[in-house]
Amino acid sequence: MANIIQTWNLTKVYQDKEVVRDVNMKVRQGEIYGFLGPNGAGKTTVMKMMTNLVKPTAGEIEFFGEKITPTSYELLKRMGCIIEYPVFYDRLTAKENLELHGEYMGYYNPKAISEALELVKLTGVDKKPVKQFSLGMKQRLGIARAVMTKPELLILDEPINGLDPLGIKELRDVFRMLSREYGITLLISSHILSEIEQIADTVGVIKNGILLEEVAMDTIRGREMEYIELVTAESGRAALVLDQVLGLRNFKVLDARTIRIYDSVKPLELNKALADANVELESLNKKNHSLEDYFVELIGGGVVA
Repeated sequence: MANIIQTWNLTKVYQDKEVVRDVNMKVRQGEIYGFLGPNGAGKTTVMKMMTNLVKPTAGEIEFFGEKITPTSYELLKRMGCIIEYPVFYDRLTAKENLELHGEYMGYYNPKAISEALELVKLTGVDKKPVKQFSLGMKQRLGIARAVMTKPELLILDEPINGLDPLGIKELRDVFRMLSREYGITLLISSHILSEIEQIADTVGVIKNGILLEEVAMDTIRGREMEYIELVTAESGRAALVLDQVLGLRNFKVLDARTIRIYDSVKPLELNKALADANVELESLNKKNHSLEDYFVELIGGGVVA
């Protein structure tokens, strides 16, 4: 499958500080790529360089097999994007804003405007100026604007900010449809890991401007394992019980209160052994390794199970 986006040693320096360093990314045609990282990790800066809003200090970016330059106007027309918060003419309606966007892009198709608004469930607001829209409505309008020109690539920076759970689910379905039915490639950053887990084909994790890993979601799911997580104020004593009484070897003390047990053991047997040793439990739960676990362990420098 062809790479729609590819970067080589992408670097950005602000005031003698490297905020992005030697990022090599590959986003394949038709996939949903989840771009993850803590606040200040460099996600938005990378996306701004990709959309030609910020010039790289070093490195190269290639879209559709062509290198991006400051004059790649025709190439950039093949993408739609939301970077940070979408901005509109507040006194105009949603439809009028999209009409202006069509003028800017040289895209003249009135039907596409109504289709885009319907896609993001933003209908019945024809006479309402955008200044009266909620944050969630503005996010929906931003996505409508990004998709109305039928782009081959969507770059979306935190696109579900400000949406309620129903709105998040609706856009999740929209993103899946755009990828699966229309073959549009999506690069999406988000802090809501559970949402990325449900829609992404690939994830890239960035920290302190460095891309730590690119990995297929199928690979992460293949690493999943069941474990028992116990929480107690006496994790040291609990660990002794696991080791010396139950003979368990595959467990990990995460902190002063939390232990994960990867060995096979019955919760009832575990609970009894701890009670006999007068170790008071706060909770005892069976869990599965998730994208959130993977992300936290990778960002924290731990070994991914």
